[in-house]
Amino acid sequence: MGMKYRRYLAGERIYGCSKCKTHLATIHSMISRAFNGQHGRAYLFEGVVNVVEGEPNDRLMTTGNHTVRDIYCIKCATTLGWKYDRAYEASQRYKEGKYILERNLLVDVQ
Repeated sequence: MGMKYRRYLAGERIYGCSKCKTHLATIHSMISRAFNGQHGRAYLFEGVVNVVEGEPNDRLMTTGNHTVRDIYCIKCATTLGWKYDRAYEASQRYKEGKYILERNLLVDVQ
């Protein structure tokens, strides 16, 4: 296993992993704060960095059936949320390619 390189983000508000503070996303890539994760409130982001994606699997969620991949911190392997690969209902297709990060697993990094 080789060395893992991490991206560092710049901006007025940066979200990081609560365990190791690895940069994950900025406030500017946030789409919505009105989501729920497996452990409480969550945020929807356009893009995140420094994560590893798991295998795709189908999940029945409150908004319908989706194909998602769990995402993990590249440094400490903490499960942070998931990525939407596919939404089976037309009204939910805006989520495809977007990421959910659980609020309880994030810290502000500066």
